[in-house]
Amino acid sequence: MGEHLQKAVQALKERFDATSSEFRDEVSVFLQPEQIVAACTLLRDEFDFEMLADETAVDYWPQETPRFHIVYQIYSYKHNERICLRVPLNGNQPSIQTIEAVYPNANWYEREVYDLFGIHYEGHSDLRRILMPHDWEGYPLRKDYPLGHEEIMFSFNFDEINARKRYAKE
Repeated sequence: MGEHLQKAVQALKERFDATSSEFRDEVSVFLQPEQIVAACTLLRDEFDFEMLADETAVDYWPQETPRFHIVYQIYSYKHNERICLRVPLNGNQPSIQTIEAVYPNANWYEREVYDLFGIHYEGHSDLRRILMPHDWEGYPLRKDYPLGHEEIMFSFNFDEINARKRYAKE
């Protein structure tokens, strides 16, 4: 970890009582939901992390506390460094403040996370579906989303599946 990145992580730890971890040269800082806007502002204004490279979510269902993590990848062109911010969210109706005011491109990332995970972004300028049809029910990347599938036929289950087919009964 470079000196600049160490200073940024240390500032996040001191100001927000955050924790951090490092794995395979990637630094992750864990924050509380109410701290995300201030943390992003700090990184942008004081440590030259000028680009939100990615924002997504992880679902840890059936675990409820936390059920989700919002993952922000923030990049500094000036220092050629990347930092990962992780924010845990509890429950089935999670909500977090938008970071559009800090990183305007968060608009699209947050709409995608809302559309696929159902995470609500408070203060978002245009929170509506972006990938799924507007009348779609549910959130497809949640682990409890019902999967529709057709069983694959192999030699060991051929007779069982074939007996259930419509044309086999006629």
